[in-house]
Amino acid sequence: MREQLFFHFEGEFLILNVLGTPSAKVDKIGKVRGDQLKVAVKAAAEDGKATEYMIKFLAKEFGVKKADIELVFGLSSINKQFRIKNPKKLPKVIKEYQDETR
Repeated sequence: MREQLFFHFEGEFLILNVLGTPSAKVDKIGKVRGDQLKVAVKAAAEDGKATEYMIKFLAKEFGVKKADIELVFGLSSINKQFRIKNPKKLPKVIKEYQDETR
C-alpha cells in the first residue's frame, strides 16, 4: 500500500490533491506525481480564472455540480486541494489506485 495517496475519502467527500497546469493545450487529467494528481486546463492563470475553470472541468469529470466542489487551498497556486461531495464517477487513474489498494 502506498504511504501517501493523492486522494482519500472522508465520509461523503473525496479529498483530491492536485498539481495544476494552466494555459495547457487541452483539458486533461494526467498522471500522478508524488502525492498529487496532475490536472491541466486551457484557462490562463489570471486572477483565479484557471482555478475556477478547473472546478468546472473537475465537476464534469466527477459527475457533480460545481457547487459540490470546494477549493480547500491553492486559489493562486499550482498546488491545490479540493473536496468533492459524493462523486458520481471517478477518473480512470483513481479507479486504478483503488484497485491496487484493495
